[in-house]
Amino acid sequence: MNPLLSPAPQPATSHPVPAPSFAVISGEQVRRALEGREKQIVELVEAAYRLHGAGDSVNPPSYFLRFPDRPTARIIALPASIGGPVQVDGLKWISSFPANVASGLPRASAVLILNDHDTGYPFACLESSIISATRTAASAALAADWLSRTRPRPTRIGFVGTGLIARYIHTFLAGTGWTFDTIGVHDVSADSATGFHGYLRRVGGRHEHSGQVTVHDSAEELVRSSDLVVFATIADRPHITDPGWFTHHPLVLHVSLRDLAPEILLASANIVDDVEHCLKADTSPHLAEQRTGHRDFLYGTLDDVMAGRMTPPTDRPVIFSPFGLGVLDLAVGKYVYDEVVRSGQLHLIDDFFHDLRRYG
Repeated sequence: MNPLLSPAPQPATSHPVPAPSFAVISGEQVRRALEGREKQIVELVEAAYRLHGAGDSVNPPSYFLRFPDRPTARIIALPASIGGPVQVDGLKWISSFPANVASGLPRASAVLILNDHDTGYPFACLESSIISATRTAASAALAADWLSRTRPRPTRIGFVGTGLIARYIHTFLAGTGWTFDTIGVHDVSADSATGFHGYLRRVGGRHEHSGQVTVHDSAEELVRSSDLVVFATIADRPHITDPGWFTHHPLVLHVSLRDLAPEILLASANIVDDVEHCLKADTSPHLAEQRTGHRDFLYGTLDDVMAGRMTPPTDRPVIFSPFGLGVLDLAVGKYVYDEVVRSGQLHLIDDFFHDLRRYG
């Protein structure tokens, strides 16, 4: 049984607690804790979704910090709390500065703070760009599995947007047993598309049946030739507007949330991770709600599908639009923390908390 689905521990009785400690976990430590464990992390994310669906979590709205002098940039705060045996609270603080790409830096950077369930004291700060990409990719792989169970398993995948998230999604699909006859690639940046193509060729050389890789000149060409489409761009408004591109009823992982015009969503079966979170901040589902004045175009959540409350149809495109839940970051982050503790490599910051005597 996945540890997230095990019974929660009983509340501790009142007793003296040790002085709180604080650890910093680097990106390299995070990478080592997660590398090669795609199946385990997908199971972890599935269990976290089920806890959230059962109401054993707190996941308030994310807060967007925007800047008048840097309109394309933002920093997002994702507070959350997850129950079950994990029993941890926390906050992901993730920035998106698209201009970084021109300077050779990744667009996003992030940290994750974990807080103790009983005392509220923060006990760890983790580099979180890897955690964020991992939980996003695991969520996408989980959705691809569950949403394809009522249709032929896709064999032709296409990636629109070829950055870090696309790479992680490919890794998690491959790591959970997916193989493809063809892999399509499209990006508005020719250099990015070429780089991703080279990456796919390199990793494909280590695996049989990795699929022929093709760089497409247009998004339309890619979409029409794929039965599984991954949108992982930095688009801030819809740029795919023609429902006719989707008449072959592909499965769409709309990870970047703002690529598709409302007309496409209204002609599709739409699955989200959390309704209230997804229908905000001018995401494509939010624009569809504004256009129609209702939410009838939503078929349900991924948890609804996993619980058997909803079955995705086969006679139209199926689109998964995940806003990204802080509870997933907590589940993956706590897993990383526990792995680092087990490895004996936890770096504690001595005397991080200075004055711990209530009356001095």
